[in-house]
Amino acid sequence: MPPLPAIIAIDGPVASGKSSVGKRLADRLGYLFFDTGLLYRAITYLALRDRIPLDDPAALELYALRAHVDVQPPTVQDGRDCTVLAEGDEDITWELRSKTVEDSVSVVAAVPGVRRVLTSQMRRIGLRGRVVMVGRDVGTVILPEAGLKFFITASVEARARRRFAEAQAGGRPRTYADILANLRERDRIDSSRQAAPLRPADDALQLDTTDLDLDGVVAALTAALAARADP
Repeated sequence: MPPLPAIIAIDGPVASGKSSVGKRLADRLGYLFFDTGLLYRAITYLALRDRIPLDDPAALELYALRAHVDVQPPTVQDGRDCTVLAEGDEDITWELRSKTVEDSVSVVAAVPGVRRVLTSQMRRIGLRGRVVMVGRDVGTVILPEAGLKFFITASVEARARRRFAEAQAGGRPRTYADILANLRERDRIDSSRQAAPLRPADDALQLDTTDLDLDGVVAALTAALAARADP
C-alpha cells in the first residue's frame, strides 16, 4: 500500500468548513494542523491595533516582517482549535474572530508583500511534512507539491449560517445579515485579487459541503485518502 502523502492541502472560501475538517483529519492521521488564515488574521488584528494604515502596502509588508506570531496547540479549553500568541505571550486567539478583523482581513491578505512574507513562513512549516494545511492558496501557491489536495466549498448562505452559529456560541454579537454581506464581499476580494486568487488547483479533489455535516465531510476526505492508498 502506498504511504500517506506527507503534505495534505485543503483550500476553500471562508466558513466552508475546511478548518474544522482539517483539524479532525490531522488528529486522525497524527499530523500537524496548520490554518494559514490565522496568520493573516493575526497580522490584520495587530496592524489595526497598532494603527498601521491598511491602505499602505509598504507599511503592511514591513509590519508583517517585524511581527512575531506563534501558533500552538490549545492552551485553554474554551472551544479553540489552537492558541495564537503575539510577541511571545499575548493570547490573541479570540480577538482574531472580531467583526473588525473579519471586515479587514481580505484587504490585508490581498497585499502582495504581505502574502510573500507569510507564504515563505508557511512553506517552511509545510515542507517539514506530516501536515494538513488549510487556506485559500495552499495547493496552488504555498505547497503546490502537496501529495493530496482538496478544494472545499459551500453556498454562501450555508457558510453564513455556520459563522453565525460560531458567533452565537462564542458570545460575539453578530447578525446573520451582516455575516452574509461580509462573506460575499470577502469572496469577491479573494477571487479577484491579483496575488494568488482563490481557485482550486488543477489536481484538487473538489467537494461541496452545503448539505454535509462535519462528520460527512471528514468521511468523504477519508474515503479519498483510502482510494489514493488502494487504487
